[in-house]
Amino acid sequence: MTAKANLLEALDRHDIRAIVIGGSAGGIDAMRVLTPALGTDVPVLVVLHVATETSSDWSKVLAPSALVVREAEDKERAVPGTLFVAPPDYHLLVDGEGTLSLSVEAAVHHARPSIDVLFESAAWAYGSQLLGIVLSGANSDGAEGLAKIRRKGGLCWVQSPESAATPTMPRAALSAVPDACSLTLQQMTEVFRARA
Repeated sequence: MTAKANLLEALDRHDIRAIVIGGSAGGIDAMRVLTPALGTDVPVLVVLHVATETSSDWSKVLAPSALVVREAEDKERAVPGTLFVAPPDYHLLVDGEGTLSLSVEAAVHHARPSIDVLFESAAWAYGSQLLGIVLSGANSDGAEGLAKIRRKGGLCWVQSPESAATPTMPRAALSAVPDACSLTLQQMTEVFRARA
């Protein structure tokens, strides 16, 4: 069985109900590659470390997609077919009912929004039916959250450090979750497109 077939089989076996993605330096460029390949069958929740003055029109920042792409709002439902991006300076969380919440609690790993905060809440909400992806970045945010996803039985993908614009975040994630799948963006998009 090919690597792509194995990844597809794992996604089907886990009956994925949500995808969470986090990135920092180089993360927006990575998302521009991934977004067009993402299917509309599950909600996609994203944390990117960006400046607070960054435009909130994410449909223009990210590549065209079949998904509705927009900034998350407090107390709305995480519905399939939509990619929700955490607003600058707010943590994004999701509960077991799929309801999103925004928080101004203290920064985690010097970041708000924090990838760890999103990943840990999603791990509790979705358990083994969650796919967590860590992209390019310059710190360790996301590593602890990805480990929580793994402990809850979810799937874990990490952008291969050698393919990342900034490899620090992927390396930290792979150190925390050694059995995570280390993939290039092209490999990820091939799997998502094959699944559609």
